[in-house]
Amino acid sequence: MGPDDIPLFSMLKNRLGYLTERQKVVAQNVANGDTPGYQPRDLKPFTFQASLDAQATGGSGSGLAAPGRPLQMLTSSAGHIAPSKPASLWRSPQGPDSETTLDGNSVTLEDQMLKMTDARMNYDAAVSFYQRSMSMLRTAARRPNG
Repeated sequence: MGPDDIPLFSMLKNRLGYLTERQKVVAQNVANGDTPGYQPRDLKPFTFQASLDAQATGGSGSGLAAPGRPLQMLTSSAGHIAPSKPASLWRSPQGPDSETTLDGNSVTLEDQMLKMTDARMNYDAAVSFYQRSMSMLRTAARRPNG
């Protein structure tokens, strides 16, 4: 059994992969900041719900959710609080940027730098969480008084 067999580590690995790919896309946007007609690209946001759905339908055989259906919170007692509304996935707005130049390029370097900083901070947080979780596993696996 390796770290990838633990759902938490698998989700962190997926998160780090998403953030790496997003960093590449943002870097391409910055590199094409002067290319006529270039439209900036971005990846769909990585959500916790999407990660849960991937875990449930990713061939793990857990039977938590049917393919294509999101996980739902269940109540086992009438006294439990039921969710008030279904979970919604945040979607980025699609539309023309207000800062399109005369040559058709709509890359805004300030926006790209904000996206890059956000991706870097999220990446650092995920790596830190991964390292702390591995440290906790090492502590739990250590022999007592050893």
